[in-house]
Amino acid sequence: MVLLTGHLDTLAEKQAVEKAVQRVAGVKAIAVELDVKLEPHHHRSDAEIAAAIETAFRWHAAIPEDRIRVMVEKGWVTLTGEVDWHYQRHNAEIVVRSITGVVGLNNNLSLRQREASEYVANRIHDALTRYAEEEAKNIKVVVEGGTATLRGTVATVAEHSAVQAAAWSAPGISRVVNELEVQP
Repeated sequence: MVLLTGHLDTLAEKQAVEKAVQRVAGVKAIAVELDVKLEPHHHRSDAEIAAAIETAFRWHAAIPEDRIRVMVEKGWVTLTGEVDWHYQRHNAEIVVRSITGVVGLNNNLSLRQREASEYVANRIHDALTRYAEEEAKNIKVVVEGGTATLRGTVATVAEHSAVQAAAWSAPGISRVVNELEVQP
């Protein structure tokens, strides 16, 4: 178990620290008590932050900006709306985290419902097999409707995230239930 405490200058720095700890072998759980304390030159009004996000979304080809609503309150950004793919939701989050003045993010973007099948479950498992053949043997994928449920064990928090990302990338998946356990 790793406890992260302290203050960082930007939300992007906070995310970088979290991701670095996830890649450490043997880490099964992370408690994050980090907060973002902006330097004076990083402070922006909520209106400036919202305008910067809207501009960034317009310039990003993989984000359907017309279907995402942005709300900013005291530097905390909340995204709402519906997108077609998980990568669009993920890209929106990456863009927001890089905007100067943002201290926190609630990504409430939902995915459009699609029909999924057993074929999709096989594609997810095949992607996992390509990722790590030995590790994929310890993972079971069950698809019902648009929901993929992942069960089994992985060796690191990074593998846990990678398996979940593989499931999200499958067409027709609108929800991933990750029941994987980290057991180094």
